[in-house]
Parts: sequence; C-alpha cells; structure tokens
Amino acid sequence: MNWNQLLCPERIRSITKSTTNRDLRTEFEKDYHRIIGSAAFRRLQDKTQVFPLDKSDFIRTRLTHSLEVSSFAKSLGQNVGEKIISGNLDPNFGLRQKEDICAILQCAGLIHDIGNPPFGHFGETAIQDWFKSNLKKLTFKGKPIEDLLNEQMKQDFYNFEGNTQALRVVSKLHFLVDEHGMNLTKALLATIIKYPGSSLEIDKKSGNIKTKKMGYLYAEKDLFEDIEQSTGTNKARHPLTYLLEAADDIAYKTADMEDSIKKNCITYSQLLDELKASDSYRNETGVYRKLVDVLEHKYEKAIDKGIEKPDVYAVQNWVVSIQGQMLFCASDSFIEHYDEIMNGTYQYDLFHGTPEEEIMERLGDIEFRYSFTSMPIYKLEVAADTIFNFLLDRFVKAVINYDTDEKQSVVGKRIVALISDDYRRIYEIFSKDKSEEEKLYLRLLLATDYICGMTDSFAKDLYQELNGIS
Repeated sequence: MNWNQLLCPERIRSITKSTTNRDLRTEFEKDYHRIIGSAAFRRLQDKTQVFPLDKSDFIRTRLTHSLEVSSFAKSLGQNVGEKIISGNLDPNFGLRQKEDICAILQCAGLIHDIGNPPFGHFGETAIQDWFKSNLKKLTFKGKPIEDLLNEQMKQDFYNFEGNTQALRVVSKLHFLVDEHGMNLTKALLATIIKYPGSSLEIDKKSGNIKTKKMGYLYAEKDLFEDIEQSTGTNKARHPLTYLLEAADDIAYKTADMEDSIKKNCITYSQLLDELKASDSYRNETGVYRKLVDVLEHKYEKAIDKGIEKPDVYAVQNWVVSIQGQMLFCASDSFIEHYDEIMNGTYQYDLFHGTPEEEIMERLGDIEFRYSFTSMPIYKLEVAADTIFNFLLDRFVKAVINYDTDEKQSVVGKRIVALISDDYRRIYEIFSKDKSEEEKLYLRLLLATDYICGMTDSFAKDLYQELNGIS
C-alpha cells in the first residue's frame, strides 16, 4: 500500500469543482463539515455509551464519546505523521500527507459509531438474537425466508454489527442530495471499515483482528470493492484504521472508568485493590506499577488540597495521565510495525505486546465486572430487549410484503408508513431491477435501518405509543 493511493480524495459521486476556486478546504476538511451538519451525527447525543437513558449530565453519550475519539485520533495522526517524516520512513509522505491523515482521522472518530443502534452494544446483540430466533419462522409467498436468502444475506442479520451499519448510514441512508448519503471521500470510508471482509469471512479464531467481525453488508458489496480498489487496500485494513481503533480503545476504557466511579458502580478503593492484584504491580520499575502509583499520588494530592470528593478527582486526573501514556504507546507501536501495517500483514491492535497492554486489558475487565454486569444495567438491558423484540416483530413482518403483489394488512401498511421517507426512498432506488431474493433482503434491511437509526428515547417512546402506554 502507498499513501498517494491510500489518501484517495475521490467520492462515490464526483463533484464538479467551481471555476472560481474560492473554497480553499481540502476534500477531507469538507468531509468534517458534512458530518457535523448531519442529523445522523446529532442523533448520537441520545444514544447510549454505557448507561442507557441516564438523566445525569456528566455521563457520556455516543456523541461525547465520538468527540473524544475524534480528538484522540487526530492526536495520533499528528504523532505518527511527525514520526514518519522525521524518521524518513516513506519518501512519499510529507507535511501535506500529515495534514490529510489528521483530517481523515478526526472525521473517522466522529462517525465510527454513527451506525450503532439504540441502547449501546446490547442493541446489536438484541438484533442478532431476534433474527437467529425468528428468521426461520418468517415466510414470503408461503416459503421460509431463511430458504429464500443466500448465505451472506442471512449471515448479515445473524452477525448484525454497528460498525458495518456506519458505512451504510454515511454512504446511503443519510439522504442529503441523493442516494450517496454524505458522499464522503473514499479514504475516509476505508478508514472506518474496521473489518475488511463480509459476514462469510468472519473467523474469530484466526488470530487476525481483521476477521473478528464483518465490515460490510451484502448490500454494500459493490461499494466496498470500489473503495478497496480506489485506496489499494486489497482486503487489508487501511493503515489509519489501526489508529482509529486505538483512539476508540483509549477513549472508552478510560472514560468508562470515570463514568463508573461517578455512578458509584465501583469505589476508588475497589479500583486500587483490583489494579494492585495484578502480578505486574510487584514490578517496581514496570509501566503498570508506575501508572498505578500515579493513581495513588492523585488521591493523596486531592486529600492534601481538601477536595470534597478526592476519589472522583483522583480518577478523573488519573484518566488524563493514562490517556497521554496510551497515545504515545499507540504512536510508537504504529511506527514499530510500520512495514507490516503498510504491506497488510499486521494482525493485532496497536497495544498488542506493549507494556501498556495489561493496563488496558485490566481496565476493560474491571469495567465489565463492576459496571456492565451491574443490576441497573441488567434491568435496562431487559427493558431494551423487550423494546427491540416488539419493534422488530412489528416492522420486519410489516416490510415482508411491502412493494410486492402480496396482500398487506391494514396495520402493516400503517407500520411501513412510520418508516422514514428517506429510508423508503433508498430502498426504492437500490431495489430497482434487482432479483426478488435481493429485494426481500433489502426490505428486511429497511426495517433494521429504521430501528437502528432510532435514539434511545425515540425507541422507548415509540414502543410505548404503539402499545397504548401513555
């Protein structure tokens, strides 16, 4: 792979350039303004990061999380870009390329979660489980739908994924001018494809991070191939994807811990005890020990200052220290594995094999045990499951006979009418001249597109309205 091709500024729909050339922004800087002005981006303010439907103003949402990832990703771009230039690692990489990767990563951070359904990652699981349980029961023209779809179409629903939906949202569903969505640059689209393979290529046991999940739906197969050919990735991850993923990991593992402390899911003492329980803590000269010592120092400093909540103060400030350390770690790791990343053979995340890897894994484990499996989260997930099951039951069944000669029930027609006009327009455009099999697949996507695009509050309110609950 080479940077001249990787930083492809082309769009799926080409734009006629003004003869006056008054717009001095690069194509990647234009992407930024397309994103922040979109309704899909604004909806992230009412989508769950960890704690669904939380009423407090300090808990992170998908929007605030995305802003943090965007900031970290841009910082990583600056660090890595400078190292490539100063180390003379690539004769085709200069200041222009450095500015471009920073702009791309800043945008990628904003949209990396734009396809996530309501109620956090549980929403993905709820959609997967519903299709695994129900697709075999549904029929069209007297035949089981499971027998009518090809294997990739079925696996798309069984492995439904928010990251995959993000590509669909920005390239189609955000109907601004036409069916090309936000019409973003191909370099940016390649960056947000974390897993460059279809639902048939998932292999969680391969040891290669790129096969962990799917990266595109059957409906975006041609789009993916276009992006791949234009950027020259050839089934490999785009190099900037590693930096985007690192920024995401840094953001959620540190911020989730801060939110967990504020929500009283875990105390400062419990956190400290958990961190000290690691064998690495006994290594007095190790990175792990130094980072844990920083947490204790922050707490002692808060006590000396007479701060009212020394535990919150300590963790908040410790999180900032951890983030800085992780940014340097990810940057150094990218440069260390530069050749492997550029030839498409690197199989791990950027923290793999680093001294900082254990602290990241430890934080993830602590958050899972104290926050993600807490009673309030369990209750909200049970409620979310009820909402998803109801909405999927109604909307999936309603779209099966939509746009066909088969009879639709009166209620089914009303339910389809609730779906966004833009989403229905996208279905009509992309289903034109398609086989009956693919039209059926696209109708099922019409239902998941609508439900996945809902905010937490909208999904809850719609569930209550359709059930006659005031």
